[in-house]
This record gives sequence, structure tokens and C-alpha cells, in this order.
Amino acid sequence: MKSLLVRYGVFTLCALPLLGIIAGILSGGLGPDPADALMHATGEWSARFLVLCLLMTPMRRWTGNPFWLRQRRLLGLFAFFYACLHLLIFLQLFLGWSAARILEELAERPYITAGFLAWLIMLPMAATSTRAAQRRLGRNWTRLHRGIYIAAIAATLHIFWQARSDLTEPLAYAAAFAALLAYRALSLRPPR
Repeated sequence: MKSLLVRYGVFTLCALPLLGIIAGILSGGLGPDPADALMHATGEWSARFLVLCLLMTPMRRWTGNPFWLRQRRLLGLFAFFYACLHLLIFLQLFLGWSAARILEELAERPYITAGFLAWLIMLPMAATSTRAAQRRLGRNWTRLHRGIYIAAIAATLHIFWQARSDLTEPLAYAAAFAALLAYRALSLRPPR
């Protein structure tokens, strides 16, 4: 019962940004460019959840508490959910679902290509996030889900390449992803 309450609590916390976005839409509080505000908010929350997802393994090791690993799947699914919203808003509000414009943007704007690559990598991870998929794929499941590191790099490039003058936010995400990836790489090294 306690673990179920914790799971619902974590789910509710992860859904709060969506409620904030919906409240902004309904109240007209998204500023002078609502489409840009929606794009920024959904992309930012996707990146934040990606950071949190990568943070779960170090938290488990630092605290010795398996609680953190139990949250990883939900956080990863929310990272993908907000990435899907980000992509859908881009396709609807900026490109109008025009296949020609989509291909043109992918070819001409590296930050869009990087963001789309991050989404494409996260897609099979989200689709195989169930325990049944984990059993069916065996060791391949772990290999597939290591794609999160490539997705994090692609997301960092996406954020960096679209930044104009203020690099504070891109540098913060780059530092967080770099630290988490470095931690993972160092923890995989065999002891000397």
C-alpha cells in the first residue's frame, strides 16, 4: 500500500508541469508568443526529466536505497511524454504538418535534427518500458535502454544549437548531462 501511494505521489509530481501548462493556456498567461512559450516549456520539462532519470542510478548508489531505481521508468516515460508534446506542438503550430516543411527543417536546422534524433532514440525505449518487454528482450533490453546516453547528448546539442545569446540554460543542462554521463563512465571502468 505504501509503495502504491509513493508511486501515485511521484506520478502526480511529474504531471504537475502539464497542469501548469494547461493553466497557462486556459488563463492566457503564456505571454505574447504562446506557441513559443509552449515549445519552450515542454522541451524544458523533457530535458529536466531526462536529467532526473539519469540521476536515479547515482542516487541509488549514494544512498543505498532502491527507491530511486524504482522511479527511473516513470521519470523516463515522462521525459518521453514531454518530448512528444514538444514535437507535436512544433509540428502543429510551427509547421502545420507539412511533410515538405518537416523535411526542409530537418535538413537545414541541425538543432531540429538533434532534437528529433533524441526523440527517435527515446521512442523504442518508451515502447519497451514494460516488464514484459524487458523479459522478452533479455540482455538486448539493457543495450537498447543505454540509448538514453545518446539521447542526452542529442538533447544537449538541441538545446545548445538553438540558444541565441544567453547560454545559461544550455550550459546548465550540458553540465548536468556531462556530470551524469561521466559518473556512469567512471562507474563502468574496471577497478585497477
